[in-house]
Amino acid sequence: MPRLVDHAERREQITDAARRVIGRAGLDAATFQAVAAEAGVSVRLVQYYFGNKDGLLAATHRAVVDASAARFGAGGAAPGTLPPPRDALRGVVAALLPLDAQRRADAVVLAAFHAAALTRDAAAREALLTAPRALVEVVAAQLDRARGAGTPGRGERDVETSRDAELFLATLAGLTQSVVAGHLEAEQALAVAERLLDHLFASQAGGPAPT
Repeated sequence: MPRLVDHAERREQITDAARRVIGRAGLDAATFQAVAAEAGVSVRLVQYYFGNKDGLLAATHRAVVDASAARFGAGGAAPGTLPPPRDALRGVVAALLPLDAQRRADAVVLAAFHAAALTRDAAAREALLTAPRALVEVVAAQLDRARGAGTPGRGERDVETSRDAELFLATLAGLTQSVVAGHLEAEQALAVAERLLDHLFASQAGGPAPT
């Protein structure tokens, strides 16, 4: 009896292949032909699942973002419990920095998408902003918890908290580029991120920032 096709598995097979192609040669290289060859499937099958190249690229970007999000909870607090805010932000650091081969590959793919967004239309740029905006909210919610600002998402968020969240993520983006480019080792990037957490949580507690 023929094996039933798992459509989610097949889509993942194709987006994984697209990630590899983009990681090696950039977004322009991710043609249906190249991705189909990488995945070991027909061009018609890629077209069946994704329609056109924009659909394939959007699904591939989503897959990389989802992979990063899935790492947030790995090795964290027990189910049903909230980790301390600083530990939660350490989880964000571990999820986003290129600390192993897979995270490095994901960072390269995301960088290719971000570079392409600079020359694409407004709708394409807007689509790429969804994940960064969600991350700002994740980080700001933890800073809200640390300063005792109540349940995250209720009321008007303090502007300094939003700026601190943006600072945190901008720093991680810069550290990611530095590690991928070979300017920093992963351990050095982690030390810089920990230093930033020292400053942020000293600020939230109202104490002096570390010197």
